[in-house]
Amino acid sequence: MADKKEKKGKDLDFGLGGLFNGIEKLVDLAGKLQESGGEIKKEGNIDLSSMKKGMKGVYGFSVKSATDGKTVVEPFGNIKKTPKGPKVEEVREPMTDIFDEKTKIMVVVEMPGVKKEDIKIELEKDILEITAECGIKKYHKEVLLEAESLKPENMNYTYKNGILEINIKK
Repeated sequence: MADKKEKKGKDLDFGLGGLFNGIEKLVDLAGKLQESGGEIKKEGNIDLSSMKKGMKGVYGFSVKSATDGKTVVEPFGNIKKTPKGPKVEEVREPMTDIFDEKTKIMVVVEMPGVKKEDIKIELEKDILEITAECGIKKYHKEVLLEAESLKPENMNYTYKNGILEINIKK
């Protein structure tokens, strides 16, 4: 009888086991972050007086694990920490991924709601600055690249379906 109950429980899984395992890993990571002195939960009020009509507050974070075992937590959105507490800004910081490959650096940026002609990209030495503005959609991101002596003439980019992909030859 116990075998039937155990099997029935597994049948009810519907493939969600992988999702639950992922959540469990995230909880473990949060525990490790907390043990190491990182801040897990921040409570406070958001100053909504800074929001213009039609503006939305967006906040999120991306947790990345590098091959060297380092974990990087990178926030994105338009809710920023200030000395007076969290504040909603007009400009969003887009979610960004950086891939440092042998011959190039690839930067992938999520910026839905803008057109290719609205995007401005500047590269100076190891700092990549990305801005875009289209109506109420405004984005800004400064990325510190780990390679030096990068040249703007070695950079190209594509933008499709809200995803900006920048490639810079080393």
